[in-house]
Amino acid sequence: MTQNKLPHVTTKRLQEMKAAGEKISMLTAYDYTTARILDRAGVDVVLVGDSASNVFCGHTTTLPITIEQMIYHARAVVKGVQAESSRAMVVIDMPFMSYQLSSHDALRNAGMIMKDNECDAVKIEGGRVIEEAVKRITDVGIPVMGHLGLTPQSIYKFGSYKVRAREEEEAESLLEDALHIEQAGAFAIVLEKIPAELARKVTAELSIPTIGIGAGPSCDGQVLVINDMLGLSKDFHPRFVRRYADLDSVMQDAVSRYVEDVRTGDFPSPDESY
Repeated sequence: MTQNKLPHVTTKRLQEMKAAGEKISMLTAYDYTTARILDRAGVDVVLVGDSASNVFCGHTTTLPITIEQMIYHARAVVKGVQAESSRAMVVIDMPFMSYQLSSHDALRNAGMIMKDNECDAVKIEGGRVIEEAVKRITDVGIPVMGHLGLTPQSIYKFGSYKVRAREEEEAESLLEDALHIEQAGAFAIVLEKIPAELARKVTAELSIPTIGIGAGPSCDGQVLVINDMLGLSKDFHPRFVRRYADLDSVMQDAVSRYVEDVRTGDFPSPDESY
């Protein structure tokens, strides 16, 4: 007998999880194979992050990646999730300058992303300054996830990747931003690299879920970049990342053994030949 598929994670399901105190898991993915693995493993939300600019393209910031590149990655990830249980929600980051110029541009580009693949939502960074864009996008039926705290697309403005909102004024402003983004129609908000106590307060104030990254355990869920948590890079050691594997070493060892076997003629063997 065929096993019934688990229901697809929706904005309503995330709301129910918050209400029930069930934690939400979110990880990034940029390709078909990884997306299949994440969906199979039970991740609730797969984020096609603009962090692809860093870990996939080798840029030092997220700013250079284009909307066309994000759509390319989104197509692959959506196909990967669909190839498995199709349970995970797929959210796509809107890249730098795809929504900041005007709410009209934001709507047009969000629509382009949604029409070009079968993703579930878009994510945009910022507070009250993008409130109109959030409202306009959600008004036409496109779900929006917000992002506050350390917003990587504003890194040149911040000047560093240090924790945000330690001071009372910025903390109060962030809470106001969160309330405005919720009011504008966002279904969830990522809180990045802010004090754990502030994240707890914001999470308690909002009726929508919060997803933390370097924001402590009180958020309704957590997100990490897949390359970081799998140990695919040894030169990035933020405090908030827990490494669940050391794939950098595993892959390097495997490739080194392959190279040696090819050089010595050990590969392919008679059993691996036709």
